[in-house]
Amino acid sequence: MNRAQNTIIAGTETASPVVRARRLCKRYGDTEVVRGVDLDVRPGECFGLLGPNGAGKTTTLRMMLGQTPPTSGELHVLGYPVPEQARTARNRIGVVPQMDNLDPDFTVRENLLTYASYFGLNGAALGERVDQLLTFANLDGRTREQIQALSGGMKRRLSLARALINEPDLVVLDEPSTGLDPQARQHIWQRLNTLVEQGRTLILTTHYMEEAERLCDRLAIIDHGTIIACDSPRNLVAAHIEPHVIELRGHDIGDWQTRGSALAARAERVGDTLLLYTRDPEPLLQALGSNPDQRYWHRPAGLEDVFLKLTGRELRD
Repeated sequence: MNRAQNTIIAGTETASPVVRARRLCKRYGDTEVVRGVDLDVRPGECFGLLGPNGAGKTTTLRMMLGQTPPTSGELHVLGYPVPEQARTARNRIGVVPQMDNLDPDFTVRENLLTYASYFGLNGAALGERVDQLLTFANLDGRTREQIQALSGGMKRRLSLARALINEPDLVVLDEPSTGLDPQARQHIWQRLNTLVEQGRTLILTTHYMEEAERLCDRLAIIDHGTIIACDSPRNLVAAHIEPHVIELRGHDIGDWQTRGSALAARAERVGDTLLLYTRDPEPLLQALGSNPDQRYWHRPAGLEDVFLKLTGRELRD
């Protein structure tokens, strides 16, 4: 990675990037929402965009899709300059929006057929394609159902199937599993992994750190319109956080704030929780073992620890 003017460029490969942004900016009046983003998304990877609310990730996605024109900078998607040739690029892109916008007047199958017509698709081959997608989404037994009869997970799977109707090279997903129960979320994750195995490129935004860790080959953390870190989830954790975290909980953790800080590399108190970050947990665990009444949890550091360290813990509206 190369740092320059508060931007991070994802490493380029020999193949041309699916998305290439240089000095990408977006302003609304005097407010700069995206500030000089440099980014390459490689073919065949799942790339994540993480950031607090208002960080600029949705605006960045909208610029990639040609829905919002950049104020300045260069942007190429699938080799096409955007927004100049955004319409051509979109013919090879599938989009799963954050909020399902399926047509309630059509059945499950009719939703796919109608959406296919927007790409000029028709004929016998289309019927076979729709059948394949319904099987892929585990909806082949629901083809005649009305949209109102579907569960949230079914609607999300149908939205994903619809995004694949044009056999896209790039699939963009805005918070693909928000609001789903664990079973439905796992099913969506399995389908997204299958798409990557098929060689498709995915770009997703998410607030679920577990989702990002499980799905993303690489991800960029965006804050205040700037990419502040970009790498694989594992490398981000190794670069920014001590490998072990011990969480102490309760109203009586005050004594441990001093004692634990002396044994840990870093300590952070959040309400009635004390977070102790360390490379060697044994001294802390031995000290805690002498006080069996103290509640604590020993866990490996994760992407959420990195996210909170880099973007802070204050609420974003």
